[in-house]
Amino acid sequence: MTDLSLKELDKETIAKAYARWAPVYDLVFGAVFERGRHAAIAAAERIGGRILEVGVGTGISLPDYSPRNRICGVDISGPMLRKARERVAEHELTNVEGLWVMDAEHLSFPDASFDVVVAQYVITTVPDPEATLDEFARILKPGGEIVLVSRVGAEAGLRRALERWFAPAARKLGWRTEFSWERYARWAERTAGMALVERRTMPPFGHFSLIRFAKNARTAVDHDHAAKRAAA
Repeated sequence: MTDLSLKELDKETIAKAYARWAPVYDLVFGAVFERGRHAAIAAAERIGGRILEVGVGTGISLPDYSPRNRICGVDISGPMLRKARERVAEHELTNVEGLWVMDAEHLSFPDASFDVVVAQYVITTVPDPEATLDEFARILKPGGEIVLVSRVGAEAGLRRALERWFAPAARKLGWRTEFSWERYARWAERTAGMALVERRTMPPFGHFSLIRFAKNARTAVDHDHAAKRAAA
């Protein structure tokens, strides 16, 4: 079995799955994914500025962002976002600009709108991961970063066998178990201006990685230097 085909996950299945997860998501996954969340936030805040979290879910990450950054969030699940809005109100998170129901493959933001795009445990749950990454690159400012915490499938061994065995059940839950590193690498290679800057294994059990892509970092620096020289 190769990577799951794009047709095996669809938006309706995903939305229904996460509507079911909404009441218990924090309880089930909060502690399990805590280190990955904190690593993603730390990476995003090295850049700072205006940050979009795609797949913001119940907003479990929102209180952990520094108030000096402006945070936007989108998710395909209305029930998830209702809990996120409750969290924003409870914690009085005045740095959260807004939370919207939105399809990650068709983001309703202008080009170059954000300094950082964060997506935690999202890329392997969308119908077309490469199209989703294309959208992230489109709305990212030059010099900005895409920060992912995402599944990377095993290439061999027991974990690979378990991923293949669990794949049909995983689809019903709204995610893929198999997703090779080559898909991330191929996307970066074919996407102008995007470069891989970090890949780091995350718990639990090495199933996930922190992955960072930078957009035109050198070009952005060069333009900034040129503007300063012109001003002088």
